[in-house]
Amino acid sequence: MPADSASLSPAEADATERRPWLPHWLTSESPVPWLLPAAALMVVFGIYPLVYAITLSLYKRNAATRKMVFDPTHNWTKILGDERVWNAIYNTFFYTGVALVFQLVLGMLIALLLDSDRKGYGVLRAMMTLPLVIPPAVTGMMFLLMLNGSFGVLSRGLIALGLLPTGFSILGTADTAMAGVLLAEIWQWTPFMVLIMLAGLRSLPKEPFEAAAIDGANAFQAFFKLTLPMMSKVIAIAVLIRGIDLFRAFDYVKVMTDSGPGTATETLTSYAGRIYFGNADFPYASTIALLTLIIVILVSTAFMKAFKVKL
Repeated sequence: MPADSASLSPAEADATERRPWLPHWLTSESPVPWLLPAAALMVVFGIYPLVYAITLSLYKRNAATRKMVFDPTHNWTKILGDERVWNAIYNTFFYTGVALVFQLVLGMLIALLLDSDRKGYGVLRAMMTLPLVIPPAVTGMMFLLMLNGSFGVLSRGLIALGLLPTGFSILGTADTAMAGVLLAEIWQWTPFMVLIMLAGLRSLPKEPFEAAAIDGANAFQAFFKLTLPMMSKVIAIAVLIRGIDLFRAFDYVKVMTDSGPGTATETLTSYAGRIYFGNADFPYASTIALLTLIIVILVSTAFMKAFKVKL
């Protein structure tokens, strides 16, 4: 055993004696060495991009000379007078709110239907995960084809039922384009809500429901008086997670409408992407991305305090 083994704990001394060829930091009980890879990834993919975006937002890009000049207030002042930013904020909140309501309600209803131990229900619960493994861009392309006014199966079905005029393009009309994009979003991510609601339902104690049944409570009374109150924390966390993800919606909008027609489906992230890749105005795009982050932080913090959510 090495001479400095007296300063080691029994477990460390034993590990050092059994593996003398390993460096000391690998045989110690300290968690620091094992946290370093995760910390490095956080710095590279989290902190550095954030710091870089903040730095970019402090510059003004000259479109003629393609040079950036230090001007800390230019981009933030520009945002206040940019009507497309305010339109994108409205679209983002609308998109997030509508998708959350539908996913939450449908997720709870489907979870209640699948909350059974009868034969075959396990297979149905497993099948709920299938839409989640499809890349969002692929889902967007699938619904783009299904909603095509000429040959799309969904559009042709609605036309056959007399709900749409012949040749009507859902994604090509400003009044209905957002609904088409939301349809893809809701279809793919409702199963996520189903799985969370199912986990919550399966964790509920049975005794209160048995007592309520003895007292003569029906299914609706048990749901609103027992299930919902006991599921409130689970529902709040699910809404918070999905809300943050929805607020940065980009894939479906880009693939299905490219923010159109006009700016009917333009969200904050899609607008930032258009400025970044289309106009090469990196400072302004970074500022819009930071604005999105600030809004998410403020809304999430307010939501967590209102519903007393602790992560």
